[in-house]
Formats: sequence, C-alpha cells, structure tokens
Amino acid sequence: MKQQKHKRKESFSLLLISNTGKDIRQFYISLHSLRLIIVLMALICVTLVWNIYRSGTHRKSESEFRKKLVAQEQLIKQLENEKETLSEKNEMLAVENETLKQFAMTDAKTMDTEEKQENKIVNDTSIPSQYPYTGVGALKEQYSEEHPCFSISTQLEDHIVAAGDGTIASVGSNDTYPLIVVIEHGNGYLTQYLCTKEAQVQVAAGDQVQMKETLIIVDKEDTQLDYQVIYEEQVIDPLLVLEAKG
Repeated sequence: MKQQKHKRKESFSLLLISNTGKDIRQFYISLHSLRLIIVLMALICVTLVWNIYRSGTHRKSESEFRKKLVAQEQLIKQLENEKETLSEKNEMLAVENETLKQFAMTDAKTMDTEEKQENKIVNDTSIPSQYPYTGVGALKEQYSEEHPCFSISTQLEDHIVAAGDGTIASVGSNDTYPLIVVIEHGNGYLTQYLCTKEAQVQVAAGDQVQMKETLIIVDKEDTQLDYQVIYEEQVIDPLLVLEAKG
C-alpha cells in the first residue's frame, strides 16, 4: 500500500505584542481567511472612495442647484417688478382712456349742441336771416357805425320782402323816410324797412307775415331801401344773421 501524503495547509501567524512586552498573543490565519480579509478591506476602501466621490459630487450639484435657485428667485422677483410696473402702466392707460372717453363724449355733446343750434338757426324762420329784397338792386352801402343799416338801390316793380316770420309792429313815416315798416320777429329781433320814397304797402300793423312775404312794391324810380336789424334794442350788422344761416 502506498502511503498517502498529507498536504500542509498554508497559514499565517499574527503576533499581537503589548507595548510593555509582557502580553503576547499569537493568531493563526489561513490563506483563505487572509484573502477574504483583503477583499473585504478592498471593498471597504472602494466604498469609502465612492462615498467621498459621491459626497463631493453631491456638494457640487447642491451648490449648482442653489445657484440656479437664487437665479430663479431673482428672475421671479424681476418678473414681479415688471408685472407691477405693467400693472401701473395699465392703470394709467385705463385712466387716460377714460379721460379720452369723457373728452370724446363732451366733444360729441358740444358738437351735437352746436349742430342743433345751427339747425335751429337754419330752420327757425322767425330769425331775420333772409335778404330783404328780391330784385336786382345794388347794395350801395354796407353797415357801419356811422351808417347803421344796409342801403339798397331798388328798381321799379321790385319787391321788398320780410326777412323772417313775424308780426307787423307798425307802418308809418318820419321826416327822413316817407315809408317805414317795422316787423317784430320775437327772440329779441326787430327789422325796419325804411324807404326814401313812398311805395305800395302790402301789409298793415298787426298782420302776421312769413319769411319772403312781400311787404312793399317799389313804384317810384330812385327809391332806396335802408334795412336795419335790431337785436335786444341794439342795431346790429344784418350780415350777422344773414351769415348765421349761411
């Protein structure tokens, strides 16, 4: 029979000696256990290195995140300021818009009132806005302070007409004019038709006349009509009411 050889297992001894040298302990560690310890220590080192790396990366990421967060907060604050500014501008524009609306409404009312007044002047036939003569006679002299009337040279058979609706206040004469017809129109207006010669009178005191209705027919040559407009007891330029109607 062959004698079996026994392999001796490799082992390592570990001596632990105290610093006084009195206590000595010896441990035997197998190769397998040593390898296992080395692997464990390597794993521990790798784990430590990995944790350190992750910690540094985390800190870096956290720092970047904080920077981004600060930047976002600043951006939000800036946007809020811009929003507040835009809100103030919007309020100012709203006030300006309301003011413009008020002005527009006021202007529209003013224009409407003026238009109504103009239409009233145009349509109100009691205002003496009609030229008082229908013929081809020439205007000899216009109104002035020294000459407070229109002076019109007339032709035979031409008609002197009412400048507006009204009532014949009087038909008479004086030392200068042998024929004077006065019409009361209301609204403070009177008109006087003064002829330098006698003529055919077609109306009498108290008659109601309408605009353009014949008052006098000229039957003498070289008859001159002096026409006056009186407003609230003051003689005014006839053009003021003639032009008011356009």
